[in-house]
Amino acid sequence: MNRRAFVTGLGAVLVAPRGAEAQQAGKVPRIGILVTANPRVYDDFVDQLRKLGYIEGQNLALDFRSAEGNYERHPALAVELVKMRVDVIVAAGSEAPVRAARQASATIPVVMIAIDFDPLAHGYVASLARPGGNVTGVFLQQTQLGTKRMELLKASLPKLASVAILWDASAADQFRAAEVAAQSLGLGVQRLDLRSPSYDLPGAFAAAVKEHAGAVFVVTSSLIFRDRVQIAQLAIQNRLPTIFASREWTEAGGLMSYGANLAEMMRQAATYVDKILKGAKPADLPVEQPTKFELVINLKTAKALGLTIPPSLLLRADQVIDP
Repeated sequence: MNRRAFVTGLGAVLVAPRGAEAQQAGKVPRIGILVTANPRVYDDFVDQLRKLGYIEGQNLALDFRSAEGNYERHPALAVELVKMRVDVIVAAGSEAPVRAARQASATIPVVMIAIDFDPLAHGYVASLARPGGNVTGVFLQQTQLGTKRMELLKASLPKLASVAILWDASAADQFRAAEVAAQSLGLGVQRLDLRSPSYDLPGAFAAAVKEHAGAVFVVTSSLIFRDRVQIAQLAIQNRLPTIFASREWTEAGGLMSYGANLAEMMRQAATYVDKILKGAKPADLPVEQPTKFELVINLKTAKALGLTIPPSLLLRADQVIDP
């Protein structure tokens, strides 16, 4: 997808009351955006830049590069952005965009939105307080949240005996954490491995039904998130309760989600870009983590599945989507 298509897809012309304070006279900052898929998730990022005073086409240039679901394309796309002399590379979702950006340049600042991986464990930052290199940004610890999600799934289905875990290779650490959480609750675990995109999602759900899984725990990755509407529909068609990582899933028809607000994480990333354009160094900008998490329950989906959500769980929900 080229920049024109990306900007058009945002659905709005960027307008701001005044230019960004950091802009040097005669120099227009250039931001490279590198993702695996899901260009629409950047709406909130660009909107926050607008609020910070950056007007695309006037005092800001955006260069968008999507691997369109093919992880192997990231290195070449990152090199393209480096050759364009971008001032900052923004990389969101899975590890692949961050890895490609850092391999392409050890000096261009990289702002990550680490949703599907642990940047500490993978060595992209030395510590959260002092990253120490050219990578900083926002980090969501999905592995820790997996335990809470499994507990919520069990609470919503007191008689649950076994759970299928839907995952792909980019989220292997999330699968392991979810498996341990399920076993600690006395649940049997069925692996639903997604291999070689495009994924065989109908086949995965058919396998879950065949093995009599009582519910499906869906990990998050760029490609799984891209297919969230299909996954939610398949879950309803196969009468399988599900739990997901963010409200975008329940809004797409999933039963329940627990996690951080992804839109807020995108807005946080924009503030990092602003600080870097004003002279801050990534090595000195602490990596931030979300502090607020939300439970969202879709009662329309519960009704379609013939489920009654315990009142105690409904009272804990931050949002209930009514039929």
